[in-house]
Amino acid sequence: MSLTIYTIGHSTHAVQDFLALLRLNRITAIADVRSHPYSRFNPQFNRETLKADLKRNGISYVFLGRELGARSEDPACYDSGKVQYNRLARTPEFQDGLSRVKSGAASFRIALMCAEKDPLRCHRTILVSRYLAEQGFDVQHILDDGRLEPHGAAIKRLKREVGLPDGDLFRSEEELEQEAYRIQGDRIAYQRPEESEDTEQSQRRVGT
Repeated sequence: MSLTIYTIGHSTHAVQDFLALLRLNRITAIADVRSHPYSRFNPQFNRETLKADLKRNGISYVFLGRELGARSEDPACYDSGKVQYNRLARTPEFQDGLSRVKSGAASFRIALMCAEKDPLRCHRTILVSRYLAEQGFDVQHILDDGRLEPHGAAIKRLKREVGLPDGDLFRSEEELEQEAYRIQGDRIAYQRPEESEDTEQSQRRVGT
């Protein structure tokens, strides 16, 4: 039987509601995969505050934003200022982060945590869960109402959202999934602010 790894987005939950979701799914450890573990609008999820609340409720906390975050510090992971998930996934840091999660799953009921409510809008699904699922882990996404969405079902939902068919004469199911990941990765990947500003200014100059 494959080990199960969960994911969750803290969204705008009150901390007690967030803890209730964790208890409902018997989570014993949070792996924080935010690159910057602070929230101006939801300070209850700032790293130190969250870690203390989790500890009081018997849940362990580890920060893996450097290894599994969406905002790489490696310039080689960027193209025109935007993170390329396929490059980030090949870095030693990312692979080390995956190894730590896989090792921890043998002892803890782990949930990868980021900010976005919908798993399809977050790199925890489009980047991290992708490679965990490919390595045989049963990935389950905890939705904001407590329901679980299996990773396979999430990717089927993603294919519909990006306009890909359920079947294709010329492409295999795996190829369609890879295309869905590529499209959504390009949509949600981190863009360096200075690159965005430069692009907008350039477009205004040429009248586009």
